[in-house]
Amino acid sequence: MELKGLILSGGKGTRLRPLTHTRAKQLIPIAGKPNLFYALEDLVAAGIRDIGVILSPETGDEVRAALGDGSSWGVHLTYIVQEAPLGIAHAVKTARPFLGEHPFVLYLGDNLLSGGIQHLVAEYRATRPAAIVLLCPVEDPRAFGVVVLNGQGEVVRLLEKPQEPPSNLALVGVYLFSPAIHPIIEGLRPSGRGEYEITEAIQGLVDSGQKVVAHQVRGWWKDTGKPEDLLDANRLALSAIARRIEGELIEAQVVGEVVVEPGARIVRSTVRGPAFIGAGALIEDSFIGPYTAIGKNAQVVLSEVEYSILMDEARVHALPHRLDSSILGQGVVVDGRGSPRRNTLQLVLGDRSRVRL
Repeated sequence: MELKGLILSGGKGTRLRPLTHTRAKQLIPIAGKPNLFYALEDLVAAGIRDIGVILSPETGDEVRAALGDGSSWGVHLTYIVQEAPLGIAHAVKTARPFLGEHPFVLYLGDNLLSGGIQHLVAEYRATRPAAIVLLCPVEDPRAFGVVVLNGQGEVVRLLEKPQEPPSNLALVGVYLFSPAIHPIIEGLRPSGRGEYEITEAIQGLVDSGQKVVAHQVRGWWKDTGKPEDLLDANRLALSAIARRIEGELIEAQVVGEVVVEPGARIVRSTVRGPAFIGAGALIEDSFIGPYTAIGKNAQVVLSEVEYSILMDEARVHALPHRLDSSILGQGVVVDGRGSPRRNTLQLVLGDRSRVRL
């Protein structure tokens, strides 16, 4: 039976405010592309064509508008509203009519990882375990679901955000499940934080003697739940781009792996890659440093920007100091005319904000 896909694109993104006051956290761009698109592309690359997308009532319309019917990726999308953020297992329960008795890949839409999932899907099709979970060693496991393995590398225990973690192996938010997960989820009760925990559901599979396989991420993984994580994910994604210049260069110096999309103009400026300059953007009398992504129709004039994300239509003008480690939402305007000189400036601004320094 063919695998289906289930992408979680709900939640409120409280750790990313003010960026998420006006947008779904899964639609924040990473290297010029919404985070959610990476999850969808991983499923497509693994041969999965029937995909459900879990939405929240607050941001569902925005996600629908971004993804459409899935035809741009050659897939069929089914949208499923989770009325309240009651946990990952609850999202699976909500999607049960879509999933039926199909095995499926569950993919959190704010994840970013290298290496893809093709090898996991191939292994599942060949061996048909009850579940395959993807893991990554982390410095502080207390913020994640944590897994304990036995000497044979099999999952024996799972804990959700433990204060005293028994291992440093975190669940990264990519799971492959057989239909055996559904009756276990039906029997779950809310945890102490009021959610139906996927870790408890997987533990139920282990406790009932079913095979749960664990693999570590090939390469890197980022949970993009905080601004600093977004910037690091942007760095990692930009590190993989190849030079492509389709816009206009006028007395400009473009160094290294830089993407300049059609309609973008770089005038009397230097762009040092890896960097992404979106379609219709204007870079004039400015410096764009490494690990910076500039959105569509954004403008940077008489300014320096490095290690930052500027979303579509953001404008930075006449900053007398370098904008560094910053995230500017869509349509943000930052005007530095008349402000005193200093070394660097760090900003995280939600959509449509206006700042005069």
